[in-house]
Amino acid sequence: MQAAAPVPTDPTPSGSRLSLASRAALADGGELARNLPAFTVRPAQQELAGAIADAFDSRGTLLAEAGTGTGKTFAYLVPALLSGKKTIVSTGTRALQDQLYHRDLPRVRDALGIGLKSALLKGRANYLCHYRMRQAQGEPKFGSRELAAQFQRIVTWSGRTRMGDLAELDALPDDSPLLPMVTSTTENCLGSECPFFADCFVVQARQRAQAADLVVVNHHLLLADLALKQEGFGEILPGAQAFVVDEAHQLPDLAAQFFGEALSARPLVELARDALTECRQVPSALAAVQEPARALEQAVRALRAAMDELPVRGTRRRAAEVSAVEEAFDALALTLQQLHAVLQPLAAASPGFDACAARAVEFEGRLRRWRDDATEPAATQDDEFADDFAQLDAESAAADGVDDVDEAKKKKRDDDSVLWYELTARGFRLSRTPLDVAGPLAQHRARSQAAWVFTSATLAVGGRFEHYAIKLGLYLKGDDAPRTLLVPSPFDWETQALCYLPRGLPDPVVRHYNESMVEKLRPVLGASGGRAFVLFASHRALREAAELLKGGPWPLFVQGEAPRSVLLERFRASGNGVLLGAASFREGVDVAGDALSVVVIDKLPFAAPDDPVFEARLDAIRRNGGNPFRDEQLPQAVIALKQGAGRLIRNESDRGVLVLCDPRLLSKTYGSVFLNSLPPLPKTRRIEDVEAFFAPVAEDLPLESASAMAATLPVADD
Repeated sequence: MQAAAPVPTDPTPSGSRLSLASRAALADGGELARNLPAFTVRPAQQELAGAIADAFDSRGTLLAEAGTGTGKTFAYLVPALLSGKKTIVSTGTRALQDQLYHRDLPRVRDALGIGLKSALLKGRANYLCHYRMRQAQGEPKFGSRELAAQFQRIVTWSGRTRMGDLAELDALPDDSPLLPMVTSTTENCLGSECPFFADCFVVQARQRAQAADLVVVNHHLLLADLALKQEGFGEILPGAQAFVVDEAHQLPDLAAQFFGEALSARPLVELARDALTECRQVPSALAAVQEPARALEQAVRALRAAMDELPVRGTRRRAAEVSAVEEAFDALALTLQQLHAVLQPLAAASPGFDACAARAVEFEGRLRRWRDDATEPAATQDDEFADDFAQLDAESAAADGVDDVDEAKKKKRDDDSVLWYELTARGFRLSRTPLDVAGPLAQHRARSQAAWVFTSATLAVGGRFEHYAIKLGLYLKGDDAPRTLLVPSPFDWETQALCYLPRGLPDPVVRHYNESMVEKLRPVLGASGGRAFVLFASHRALREAAELLKGGPWPLFVQGEAPRSVLLERFRASGNGVLLGAASFREGVDVAGDALSVVVIDKLPFAAPDDPVFEARLDAIRRNGGNPFRDEQLPQAVIALKQGAGRLIRNESDRGVLVLCDPRLLSKTYGSVFLNSLPPLPKTRRIEDVEAFFAPVAEDLPLESASAMAATLPVADD
């Protein structure tokens, strides 16, 4: 593997012409410093921009970890704009996509004085569908006056919007039941047969992207097109000369979804209802369609009811053990066949009936393929981490109420994919997920003949990129090896932060661990005056801690009590709050300033054993002679810990304490992998040093003195 390149001190670095121009634009006296009042010159940012520019020029591949505060967004936007190449920038979420397109991109483009065309492109589910909105206008009721009023606001907005992007409607929740009624899917879109095709917002968005020099997408859309999921944007990607994948650590797991196949309750119910709605166009069809459509909807509800006997997640094999579930699958397949038999003769009567008939065939095929199981028990293997692996299984199982850990290990398929299900409150999802996406990703990357840049604050494990590179189908040796770059955070960790590892905590598997952890936490919160994130490995531990901390002197904000955005806003406004969250709060959450001064991580974030895909992946590694703990579970947990720790210091003026509670960081040999992957912040085992860090008197002393003292303290158990 190539060594991570250090930030250079040479004032005249070598590189391509684009590399030198990119560095210069970000340097002192460059275009961004001259034209952006708040711009801060960062040598690390210039190094990253230069490496990205070199990848653009050579149409090569770059893996770059850029620590928090590097300014990686500007570091890739500058060479992308200066290159003049058709560039696709992919972000992790739609929120980041909007921020990049509406805030960051215009600032950099204006500062550089470059008039290249840009476009924002989202998946079709983000755009208003005229046809489906008109169909919904004929609905007799919406369930509540509030929904009816919201629908009317959508209709009013539809007459004035230019882009049709539903993000323009601030008051519309992400989980609104109206969204499926006013957007299209790949299954129900009528394509060129739609009477509103000429005014289609999806088509218009695609046309803008085709004409643009830089297109901002999200990972879901990028992967949907790579996997040929017919999102309607397939013409965009082949023309790109460069791809920048930001928040790239998310890509391998997301890719597994898109290179697989799924069938869930909602599309099935929507098919039944859409078939009935189409009868308004052909009234004579109602008598034939009504009964099979209602039978399909009833079959979906009956299947969900039968699955109540199952765990929330499980394998196809586990579902097959319940006869009532198998019978419900039979009934669902039959209703899909019957509905298709009725719709097929009506296909010529309207494009809607034609689409519904095709959907019935497609869904019946997905169900049949999911039920065609070919499992066999996986082989077992003894290794040096066997005891640790077994303990983690038992610990996570106890935390999340999983009774049968071994069940999750029986799921090998001939095509190296896993068949599994997941239940929600009123629905289900049946998935076929490939265990390895390295091959397809490598093929698409090679076919594109473009430059590829993968960047994130968390790609490396212990300073090495092998884990992530293997998942992408990249090899770090040989002529085609990508360049790797590790750009550390420019923050002054010695003075801005402290890592506290409490003494005296029991093994995480014991029942009273949560109570002990909360007791160790109380003096930290007392010293900081609240202002803390407490991140949990399981929802059960989160709920228990919420009960233990209830009634304390700090406002408590608990995940699940309100939407994430609302919780964060209330937390910021409180000034001294304590927010309890799980995995979703480890990333994509930015609270800068005094409102957040402590991040607590209760346990090392190893994946729970009730994830069938993760467990099957471990089995595949074992069958191929690898070590599942070392090769998969440990690296994944390290990256998750780095994400959580990254919430603490968000700018040059932040100060805070990272509290790592899990005693395995010091008692297990693998603990050093976690600690060595974190930024170079001083460490202590003394609560007195935490109190001194937050004490008013410490603010009058040089911070170097306090942190240097903490850095000299022993980290081993006494």
